[in-house]
Amino acid sequence: MGDVLAGIHATWEFDTDSVLIRYERGIRTPRLLQSLRERRVPHTALSSVTLTPGKRGTVVLRAVPRPGADPLLEAADGQLKDGCDPYRLVLPAARETLAEYYADELRACLGADAGEPADRFLVAAPEAPMQFKAYDGRAGFDGERISFRWFWTGASSEKWKAGDQMFPVADLCGVEWRSPEGLEGYLRLLPKGCDAVAPASDLLTGPEARTGTATGVQPVIPRPARADQDPAAVIFGLGYGPVHESLPFAAAVLESVRRKQSAPPAASLTAAARRDPADIAERIHHLGELHRAGLVTDEEFSAKKAQLLAEL
Repeated sequence: MGDVLAGIHATWEFDTDSVLIRYERGIRTPRLLQSLRERRVPHTALSSVTLTPGKRGTVVLRAVPRPGADPLLEAADGQLKDGCDPYRLVLPAARETLAEYYADELRACLGADAGEPADRFLVAAPEAPMQFKAYDGRAGFDGERISFRWFWTGASSEKWKAGDQMFPVADLCGVEWRSPEGLEGYLRLLPKGCDAVAPASDLLTGPEARTGTATGVQPVIPRPARADQDPAAVIFGLGYGPVHESLPFAAAVLESVRRKQSAPPAASLTAAARRDPADIAERIHHLGELHRAGLVTDEEFSAKKAQLLAEL
């Protein structure tokens, strides 16, 4: 294709394998779209294309992403308002015929697996480093670690007792984002090994919480039910943690977590598991001396020798 379709708040540039979406910087453009600037969406990330009537003499062209293809939408979890949807292109109704043409062209580029959820993120997440100011602290992300620095004017006593927090991405299994435009918005990290959120009265305390010695209970790390008491969360409020700052942050963290989870084991770890042949030979020689001295039985010698040879 290679054509450009300009709409309200955004411009779509059609390429042979993707759509490059550039967002306008005007004062009427939602701040989330301004913060995203531009996004390249591969055709493989899309499930369908729709064209519907809009408000006040407009039509809306929308590329519908496959579930699991975009970390931004995965982090948003259906909480974005229509005006902040990065996949909508609003056009004057007079351009409906042109919009229908491009919709058909784009539909023809969709793959055979368009109707299936994506097994990995196909759209790039916002890039780190980034930070934003929450009500009870400042959140920062450098691409490898997330930091929470508490404000004495907003942080709860539980967070003050825990102190400022640092979370390596490798220690996380996910992230929760609740829009600041609703009640009790927050960004919450999900460390590996943490139990599901439960009421404080249901959480184990004392030695059982640390050792898992209670009947039928596995060793877990319980999470406080309320985000304002959880050192792995920052809470939002009026003017704190706005969508255009906290959602791209959550998406970047989520993408990094998924990437760490899917990364193959480092080659150095595999190499470390193999023993030095010279060391193995020396240990077998020493084992033979013990055997000849009668300090090791025939069965013990054979079993240990086989174990050492298996480490080569």
